[in-house]
Amino acid sequence: MNFLTSKFGRRRDGAKPLFLCQPFASASLVNGSFRKISALPKYVDGNEWLAANTMDFFTYINLFFGSVSDYCTPSSCAVMHAGLSNEYYWVDSQKRSVKIPAPQYIDYVMAWVQNLLTDESIFPTKADMEFSKDFVATVKMIFKQLFRVLGHIYHTHYDKILHLSSEAHLNSLFAHFVCFAREFDLIDKKEMAPMADYIAFLEELGRI
Repeated sequence: MNFLTSKFGRRRDGAKPLFLCQPFASASLVNGSFRKISALPKYVDGNEWLAANTMDFFTYINLFFGSVSDYCTPSSCAVMHAGLSNEYYWVDSQKRSVKIPAPQYIDYVMAWVQNLLTDESIFPTKADMEFSKDFVATVKMIFKQLFRVLGHIYHTHYDKILHLSSEAHLNSLFAHFVCFAREFDLIDKKEMAPMADYIAFLEELGRI
């Protein structure tokens, strides 16, 4: 099992990120809150709800990264980060923290998550199979890693999202993702630090 570690901080240049500038920051497909659609519906098993949403979030985040992946190269993104001072390191099978380019890091993350999602012992699809005791812990690890991918897209490739006129879609996905993660306590507050300003803004808008 691979784990990820990080070093947090603020941008060295002090520049305001595009995703915090108007009108981009407010762009959304939904004007209301995502809390209602994040909450566990009546008569739905909690683990089933986590599994279904984890699969959906992975699919959408993977699609968004795919839309900007041509611009995420070892030369342009030599280090995986969400903001210049928020670097992420891949921990390999030898438990060594390795600094690798963002596209390689994200490829590792997506491949790892994909393998988990297709593992019947972790994400069972048959009615007679039960979820493992560490299922929620596994979901938390997935959400942590997917959050880092979103953070990288926002801090490094948001200009490309704007060129694609996809900011409302990405912002809505992010708000839903954060709202869902909070609803089920899936991501530590410290892990959300690179996007704290935008999360606070979404709170002011009443979207999360």
